Amino acid sequence: MDKVYNTVEAAVEDVFDGAVIAFGGFFSAGRPAGLTKALAKRNVKDLTIVLQQVGPGNEEILDLVTNGQIRKAICNYPFPRSASKGADHPFEQAVKKGEIALEVFPMGTFVEKLRCAGAGLPAFYTPTGVGTVVAEGKEVRVFNGREALLELALTVDFTFVHAWKGDREGNLIYHDTAQNYNTAMAMAGAITIAEVEFLHAVGDLNGNGIHTPGIFVKRVVETGRPDLEIADI
Repeated sequence: MDKVYNTVEAAVEDVFDGAVIAFGGFFSAGRPAGLTKALAKRNVKDLTIVLQQVGPGNEEILDLVTNGQIRKAICNYPFPRSASKGADHPFEQAVKKGEIALEVFPMGTFVEKLRCAGAGLPAFYTPTGVGTVVAEGKEVRVFNGREALLELALTVDFTFVHAWKGDREGNLIYHDTAQNYNTAMAMAGAITIAEVEFLHAVGDLNGNGIHTPGIFVKRVVETGRPDLEIADI
């Protein structure tokens, strides 16, 4: 099944108001910049975005912020670490003004919520957050004498990922640390869209080296190598 789209604009044209969208990447590594920029050009709103951070290393996400397209963000490193940068940061200011709702999860909990969604599991227990504000309103059980919180899986409507290589059936290979959240997010998305640097014919990629099997990917678009800048956080 050929899943190739000719442009990033065509690949995101059916994203709808109120959609939950996961964006792969860890700062600049493996971020889907082309798909994100294409989404920012569309008149969609009330989006819930799921991603590691907003702005540092993936500055194109800020286009969604300044366009007023985001209703809620689910992250684990949401703000610049500098208070002075935060004073001028559009996402931090939008959260402080109540324009964007924010949920923050530790990295392990965050990625497990996504992995469970991809595996068809509704929830899991974790000791992370027990006895803190994170536990408020959540079921707590004791396993082997240790308390654990019930965390729900995090399902998403669309996932945007960036891969080094991909074939026309959606099999993906990421470059080194650019795997990061991309693999778990690709599993979690009802519709996963992959931008790839190099598009290959089916059978060209070594099957033993595939990081995301094509069964999890609905669309592929070739974007070439990204032009990256080092994030100043």
